Amino acid sequence: MLNYRKGLDEMPSYDGVERDYRIKVNANECTMNLPPLVEERVIYGLYFVGLNRYPNEEYYSLVEQIARNFSVKPEQILIGGGSSEIIEKVFHTFGGDGNKVVYPVPSFSMYKIYAKAADSQAVPFALDKNFDIDVDKFIATVKSENANLAVICNPNNPTGNALTVDDVEKIAKSIDCAFLLDEAYVEFYGHSAFKLVAKYPNLIVARTFSKAYGLAGARVGYSIANAEVTKMIGKTFMPYHMNKLSLVTADIVYQMRDEFLPRIQMTIAERKRMAERLKKIPALEVFTSHTNFILIRHEKAEALKNYLESIDIGIRYFSPSAQELKNCLRISIGTREENDEVFKAISDWLTTH
Repeated sequence: MLNYRKGLDEMPSYDGVERDYRIKVNANECTMNLPPLVEERVIYGLYFVGLNRYPNEEYYSLVEQIARNFSVKPEQILIGGGSSEIIEKVFHTFGGDGNKVVYPVPSFSMYKIYAKAADSQAVPFALDKNFDIDVDKFIATVKSENANLAVICNPNNPTGNALTVDDVEKIAKSIDCAFLLDEAYVEFYGHSAFKLVAKYPNLIVARTFSKAYGLAGARVGYSIANAEVTKMIGKTFMPYHMNKLSLVTADIVYQMRDEFLPRIQMTIAERKRMAERLKKIPALEVFTSHTNFILIRHEKAEALKNYLESIDIGIRYFSPSAQELKNCLRISIGTREENDEVFKAISDWLTTH
């Protein structure tokens, strides 16, 4: 008889099953592959990768490059398999023994799973009806719960709204526990709080190559934190947890990150254009976004999702069990042509239904 770990059968799962839609705007991915010049450099760089050696040199090359860009010490940087692995390791570093973790709801659905996996006690903090966070109440909750870790996704996924850097600083200086700031979408917002790490040793900033730099398939992320905190988080990683192919690709992409600026600006412009068009559709609620997606709400959301899937357009519909996201759909920003087709499909269907 197989004896599984106690509680494993109760572990929530992340639904990562994907369909190859004709227009795929359901996963907040970059809709385009690498810029041609970057792609050429990556292919050339990968040609010389020696897979017979462990990825020490490649790992520290990327660490040093990121550290230089942010004017921090290499000892303050960790690389992980997407920011998701970084976040998971932070939960393990400050979790366990039923330690409490406070995070907003709705937010990144994996926070609940990470808390469970780390044997921590999840303490969801409800956002208001506009999905805004009451900073003072959040601070009070962290304190009253005697939390060991506070987590905020900024800008927030799946709602798209964001705190100011001043708000982030208010939280960092007001709480005594570890504070994880998930900045997966910050390139589309333009206001990172990474400089606060120098003032607040409890602050950990997580970033990713998956969104703005289009490396979702390579799985590369990083964190910026106090050197001692980084050292402790690092103890939760396995040796050689990153592979050479992803590290070399990310290193080249980061060297050439200016090549991505026009795409980031295009995504921001398209987000604004889509939002203004969607707001003109009667009975459709459109939430403010500082990301590469837009959250909308309509009473016929599920039927609309089913229609879009029938014409091979994939968008994100949230399970009825997520009451705070009832009747909500999330639309990732694609190319202008994709966005036009998505908008027309939504507009035409809602007009006739």
